[in-house]
Amino acid sequence: MGRLTILTLHVLLALVLAGTVFVQAVMVPLLGADLAEAGAGVVRIPILVIVLLGIVCFQLTLICVWRLLTMARRGTVFSDDAFRWVDLIIGAVAAAAALLVALGVVLAPGEVVAPGVVLLIGGAAVTTAAVALVVLVMRTLLAQAVARDAEARHLRSELDEVI
Repeated sequence: MGRLTILTLHVLLALVLAGTVFVQAVMVPLLGADLAEAGAGVVRIPILVIVLLGIVCFQLTLICVWRLLTMARRGTVFSDDAFRWVDLIIGAVAAAAALLVALGVVLAPGEVVAPGVVLLIGGAAVTTAAVALVVLVMRTLLAQAVARDAEARHLRSELDEVI
């Protein structure tokens, strides 16, 4: 990956991260006020907690991608250190899927939202879980690349000894 591409991605990630902080600081309290006005007192706190935790999951994913981009720029992405960041991404995305299920469960009883909205949230949960599985597959590919890289280094060192 080129320097310009990585720099552009870093800038975009920083902007998105700043946007999520804005949402946490401004929009979530406004959502809480709107829920209070709408008379959703029983589900207000669970909804706000789920939304805040979902934003934290997204922020964690952004930070992990930032770290992986930094490793790619340095040429160290094919190392064992990358697994920690990929594992955190998998965990954050899986947690987000679980949070979507929890949101659907909170909203399902009563008439807070239409049943179709709960169905859409369920679909989003399944899609998010699928993303976690795709990242898990990519982790396996990373493991294979790291193993091949280690093998290539070992073979190069043996060849250097022979020469």
